[in-house]
Amino acid sequence: AGFFAAMAKDILGEAGLHFDELNKLRVLDPEVTQQTIELKEECKDFVDKIGQFQKIVGGLIELVDQLAKAAENEKMKAIGARNLLKSIAKQREAQQQQLQALIAEKKMQLERYRVEYEALCKVEAEQNEFIDQFIFQK
Repeated sequence: AGFFAAMAKDILGEAGLHFDELNKLRVLDPEVTQQTIELKEECKDFVDKIGQFQKIVGGLIELVDQLAKAAENEKMKAIGARNLLKSIAKQREAQQQQLQALIAEKKMQLERYRVEYEALCKVEAEQNEFIDQFIFQK
């Protein structure tokens, strides 16, 4: 009986029909069926891993975007601070020029007062001399 069963299996195998481990008639070779199942499972694992990878990459992209925004904000703050410092420096420079002009004006005023004072001292000396001469003449 074993010989006929083996011969029947060979003939059916050539026709593309096979028996599985439960002796059910199948169109696919049980080995091919097993490989197909394994491939299907591997594909599912691969798709799952790709999904996880996409989540990770998505998270990284989001993080990089946040860092880029933060860097841009800090850059804008730095530019603002630099511009503020420049304007303060310009204000100080203008203030310094105003003060220097005021100092020059006060120096000129002081020089005028000095000249006027010397002239008044000369007039006083002349008047005192005139008074002295007037008193001694009497």
